[in-house]
Amino acid sequence: MSRIGKNPIAIPAGITVEVKDAVVTVKGKLGELTQEFSDVTVKIEDNQVIVERSSDHKDERAKHGLYRSLINNMIIGVSEGFTKELELVGVGYRASNQGQKLDLALGFSHNIVLEVVKEVTVVTVSEKGKNPIVKLSSFDKQLLGQVAAKIRGFRKPEPYKGKGVKFVGEELRRKAGKSA
Repeated sequence: MSRIGKNPIAIPAGITVEVKDAVVTVKGKLGELTQEFSDVTVKIEDNQVIVERSSDHKDERAKHGLYRSLINNMIIGVSEGFTKELELVGVGYRASNQGQKLDLALGFSHNIVLEVVKEVTVVTVSEKGKNPIVKLSSFDKQLLGQVAAKIRGFRKPEPYKGKGVKFVGEELRRKAGKSA
């Protein structure tokens, strides 16, 4: 039995959850999200969302916890939202934004200009003596992670000096350099 899938999801005040034709729709103060599902049943009882499966088949067991987590992330997203912070480590690495355009200087011959989708808000923080930080926030956890991974993919942290784009709080595996 899936331990995650068995847990009911509490619906906070101000959030509406609808289930129609294998599609869950969650509306809240920050936005609206939809998710298709299969091989499980989703019910709403006494202000809780319950995800159940009909049999113990391998596919249904796998999707039981998956869809419960996805619906939970949707409810948290439209009520509170999610944030991710990226840190630019390296000499001359800079970040700035004008609205949804993110301008990154990551040591290449040209700056990287990324047009961020409107669902994700971008804020850049540059303090003297500290590494620049790019703060991303959204109500859609999957989209937020995708945008953050794309930005990190421009210059992944290297293992010797740790230069590159990394998540704030991320532990890097460091390697020793050449022996003298």
